[in-house]
Amino acid sequence: MKNPFTVSFGKMPNKLITRIVQSNEIINDFEDMSNQVYMITGVRGSGKTVMMTTVANSLKKDSTWIVLELNPERDILQAFAANLYSHPLIGRDIIDMKLDFSALGFGASVEGKEKITDIENAISHMLKRVSKLKKKVLITIDEVTNTESIRVFCSAFQIFMRQEYPVFLLMTGLYENIYDIQNVKSLTFLYRAPKVVMTPLNLNSIADVYKTIFELSPKDANEMSVLTMGYPFAFQVLGYLRWQVGKNVPLEDILDEYDRYLEEYVYEKIWIDISPTDKKVLREMAASGETKVKLIRERLSMKSEEFAVYRDRLKRKGIINTENYGEVSFMLPRFDVFINKRLI
Repeated sequence: MKNPFTVSFGKMPNKLITRIVQSNEIINDFEDMSNQVYMITGVRGSGKTVMMTTVANSLKKDSTWIVLELNPERDILQAFAANLYSHPLIGRDIIDMKLDFSALGFGASVEGKEKITDIENAISHMLKRVSKLKKKVLITIDEVTNTESIRVFCSAFQIFMRQEYPVFLLMTGLYENIYDIQNVKSLTFLYRAPKVVMTPLNLNSIADVYKTIFELSPKDANEMSVLTMGYPFAFQVLGYLRWQVGKNVPLEDILDEYDRYLEEYVYEKIWIDISPTDKKVLREMAASGETKVKLIRERLSMKSEEFAVYRDRLKRKGIINTENYGEVSFMLPRFDVFINKRLI
């Protein structure tokens, strides 16, 4: 039997724990048009792509929806137009419009008296056709960054919404990338867009999956679950490794390999993107094992307001937990182990 877990990013795992409430919230808001834009944010490996794919796959089953997945590395606005044009229900009737698709780079030309060569106008004409067909268009973009292509596309999308076209946008991105895009002056509408922040998976749900697949006792399944801390990528990695070695191998025997996967696939990338002072705070937390903010701050010789800046930023990045008043702790499993190894 094939390993039911995966360590490949961007691929839907065979065994996953769906976030039904959050996914349904997005779907319901899109269905009744109460919101036309949603952004999913969280640390690497937190399940952003899985949630986006879950929503997209659900809407694909509804014939009233046209779901388009766009590549953030391309010219997104042109890709949107090309995808609309290539759709059989849209492109089939586009001949009635005076559009010069050759000039737009689509490799086709339609004869007409006055040809439209502006890409936004071309999209508007196609979206009119979508409206007449009583269809809706969902655009999904994974791992967005503050690029010119994204800015141009979002500006155009804002116009399409104002024109009351049935267009919907679902984007995923790291906190800092979503934050950068929102701060573009012309894209303030994104501030009002709902955001889904990826939180840890339910540990009982993780334990149930492990218990069923590996035929473990509740105690052993819970031990595995706790080791993931609810982090979706860790859930996949630990299950993947356990499948590889067999359920009878002691859990501690695969910890080194578990740490290596977390480091190479995620933690090293997270660490590179952290500022020097952020790293200083995390190093102190990892080395001391301390959770009391007051004691950590004193050891770092930081004033309360100064420490609060880094605490809040690390919280938004999904690296630390601040739920308990006056305390901080790691959100990512064995991230302290990863940091302490770097100190050697």
